[in-house]
Amino acid sequence: MARALSDDLRIRVLKASATGMSARQAAGWFGVGVSTAIRWIARAVEGEPTTRPQGWKRPSLLDAHEAFVVEMIDDCRDVTLDEMVERLSG
Repeated sequence: MARALSDDLRIRVLKASATGMSARQAAGWFGVGVSTAIRWIARAVEGEPTTRPQGWKRPSLLDAHEAFVVEMIDDCRDVTLDEMVERLSG
């Protein structure tokens, strides 16, 4: 899979397009693929000027215990990780 292009590059292509440069011209000027420039400009017109998140975020094993952990922190603001481990395992 190809590496992601920078947001700075995307912004420069979008600014060039906004000043009247065609998507093909902007692609050639900044060295990105024509289809990439066209896609970026189309998404910006639709209100999506930034990148989309990539990958899948793995859920934390602590999500199921969130209420317990938050309550523990509320009870004792200076609780240490060792104390949390003791309470969670007991």
